[in-house]
Amino acid sequence: MTTTENAALSRRKMLCGVLVALAVPGGLAACGDAATTGDSSGTTGGTTGGSTGGSTGGTTGGSTGSAGAAAIVALADVPDGGGVIAGNPANSKPLVLVRTGDTVKAFDAACPHAGTTVAEPEGGTITCPNHGSQFDAATGAVRKGPATKGLPEVEVKVEGGQVVLA
Repeated sequence: MTTTENAALSRRKMLCGVLVALAVPGGLAACGDAATTGDSSGTTGGTTGGSTGGSTGGTTGGSTGSAGAAAIVALADVPDGGGVIAGNPANSKPLVLVRTGDTVKAFDAACPHAGTTVAEPEGGTITCPNHGSQFDAATGAVRKGPATKGLPEVEVKVEGGQVVLA
């Protein structure tokens, strides 16, 4: 090898080292979660995904219904004829809650197409902001692809003015 080749190898190694040094801290920061911040409520709060009007996930902060089940959200926080995105206290994954009168249905809020959190229901339709899949707010069934499966229902009930897992 000549000295120019050695210098090129050294530059290459240096550039690789710089790239690793820049990439690794960002990757490690992305691995952190709310549980490491000392939050003892067991919820991670709201979600994103194009929902308007904000998320009410985690606003109940561990309050419980009469049977001791962790509350997902207060019934009053779910608009009648509409819905909200809230955290599931059992696994911290987002749920889309849909209300008609005193009846509330919940569906897994992850779009079955690519896993993006869907938006709050509007006009009886739940829409994925990522690729535009649409689901029936009453049943979770697919109305428009690219998703090929509906949103799985999660059993919930209303107890003491709180929506809780059934």
